[in-house]
Amino acid sequence: MAAPERTASPERTGAPERTERDITGLLNMAGHVLSNRLGAALADIGMTPRMQCVLIHALEEDRTQIQLAALADLDKTTMVSTVDDLEQLGLAERRPSATDRRARIVVVTEKGRAAAEEGQRIVDRVHSEALGALSPADRAAFVAALGALVEAPKDPGPQPIRRARGR
Repeated sequence: MAAPERTASPERTGAPERTERDITGLLNMAGHVLSNRLGAALADIGMTPRMQCVLIHALEEDRTQIQLAALADLDKTTMVSTVDDLEQLGLAERRPSATDRRARIVVVTEKGRAAAEEGQRIVDRVHSEALGALSPADRAAFVAALGALVEAPKDPGPQPIRRARGR
């Protein structure tokens, strides 16, 4: 049985013509595929991309959970559960901050340092494989272009208008 033929109704004349490639869709699809590959590769060593990211940033210098959450782009609740997981695995521990008694510094253990190093080799391999279809010149240009997109000044969007209070 053949599919019924569709005819355009008078009020429906088709989608507007695109003048630019749908980079949002392309970046979302590429990001999804890469995230899945990275998650699967890190799972082989019992890690997640979030855990790897937190370990790397915590190794760079003494940082609080709040500072690490900002660097890893994690909300507070996700950060707490990520550090809980790292502690349960013996990869990190919370210690009181020397400068703020309310804050906790996330300190990476020696086991955590070894896991972060192995994780970084995996991350580098997955990224290299993802870029493998590109020539070295195209790879460098692509990475530079992505960096420029991310680092471009951000337009905060429309701001609320503040009206003077009536007295």
